[in-house]
Amino acid sequence: MAEGAADSHPPEGLKADAIGFLDALVIGLNSTSPAYSLAAVIGPVVALVGVHAPGVMLASFAPMLLIASAFSSLNRVDQDCGTTFSWVTRAMGPWAGWLGGWAITMTGVLVVGSLADVAGTFALLALGLDHWVGNEFVRQLLTVLVIVVMTAVCVIGTEVSAKVQNALILAQVACLLAFAVVAIHRVYAGTGTPDSVRPSISWLDPFGAGGAELTAGLLLGVFMYWGWESAVNLTEEVENSATAPGRAAVWSTVILLVTYVAVALAVVAYAGPAFLAGNAEEEEFVFALLAGEAMGAWDWVVLLAVSTSALASTQTTIIPASRTALSMARRHALPTHFAHIHARFRTPDVSTWWVAGIAIAWYLAVRRISENALFDSLTALSLLIAFYYALTGLACAVYYRRHLTESLCHFVFFGLGPLVGAGLLVWLLVESVGDMSDPENSYSGVSWFGLGPPLLIGIGIALTGVVLMGVWHLRAPAFWSERPQVADPGLVHGDKKEG
Repeated sequence: MAEGAADSHPPEGLKADAIGFLDALVIGLNSTSPAYSLAAVIGPVVALVGVHAPGVMLASFAPMLLIASAFSSLNRVDQDCGTTFSWVTRAMGPWAGWLGGWAITMTGVLVVGSLADVAGTFALLALGLDHWVGNEFVRQLLTVLVIVVMTAVCVIGTEVSAKVQNALILAQVACLLAFAVVAIHRVYAGTGTPDSVRPSISWLDPFGAGGAELTAGLLLGVFMYWGWESAVNLTEEVENSATAPGRAAVWSTVILLVTYVAVALAVVAYAGPAFLAGNAEEEEFVFALLAGEAMGAWDWVVLLAVSTSALASTQTTIIPASRTALSMARRHALPTHFAHIHARFRTPDVSTWWVAGIAIAWYLAVRRISENALFDSLTALSLLIAFYYALTGLACAVYYRRHLTESLCHFVFFGLGPLVGAGLLVWLLVESVGDMSDPENSYSGVSWFGLGPPLLIGIGIALTGVVLMGVWHLRAPAFWSERPQVADPGLVHGDKKEG
């Protein structure tokens, strides 16, 4: 932990060695919600870049791998469940660290309700209860119940969470692979849709479309990969905490790359770019449409994949937000009650329930406005993701700056790689701000004070964070006296353990 932090720890910490490397890897994978992410993004990406959608997913992988490497490098010297918050505070000071922690916490608030909504909706579709999907009361009630149940699983224990995640990832991957195999087989057998086309290696070229469409597609691709760092948020509860969580984060991005590109090739080939572009506004329901087309009576397999994907991610998305709040509270960057650890389960119960409660309130409030407003809030999510990922990459280079010239490996993995990843994300962030400023580019298509709703939501969250940071600085100034540090040579070279 950072200097001065030990005294702020509760008597009973998080449960050490609760899960292993494979459990952390599964949680990292499920946090990205592969089936849901594909379902939600494949239509809009194809509408933007056509058959080059698999290439865009390939290109989006580059900054994710570089930032995952930064997470791994920083976790090596600081096994703190607050990840970005703790690392940026160490490298760049408390103000930047607090904003990074705020961004992570708010991503959970923005997305958990949507994930639970999708989990419940697709479960109803898989069970043939389509008529209930249009009932707003039933849909919102089911969403709240899903959030409450998955939050309870998070509180009961990390081992229980891991077991649930293991079952859900197996069901999800099996369903996705079944769909991909059937779809590709039907394309080559000539029994696909009228718009079916055989896959081509040229589809892997992300620059085939170019222009603003490519930028928008890459930003959607970043959203698809987001979430893998949940494995690192569990660093204090994973065996071999200095190395296993970081390796799980890196490997999860690689596995996601293979999954996304393979399934995207199958979807684009089977449905055809014309069908996907024409139904882009259906968002995640594109998979529901394709399920009936490709699988026939077995369409419930694909629907179940999306449901389990969203269900798993509902649980795992709460983990980074709650652990970050815990880390901030025990460093006195938030009220200390957020640092409470459950005496029996040894999980951050207070911060976990707070995240869930705020997420429920946000979901119900935005849903009352319109479904498009909910999608606009998810678009704003990409701004927060790009911000704290880029901040982490920059912090890695700054924290290791005295070790970059020691070897080529240090220069690449501690400096160049994280900086390139951060630079790519900053570029996407700037480009997306310009795009989101136009109300026509939002789902709602309406103007909020002359701006698009997603950008205004992002600005509102940022300003709220700045105000709360200022207020807490006045009320509890201890945290704000921390000064930036550099990586301890003993930790970098493995001469001693972090403590």
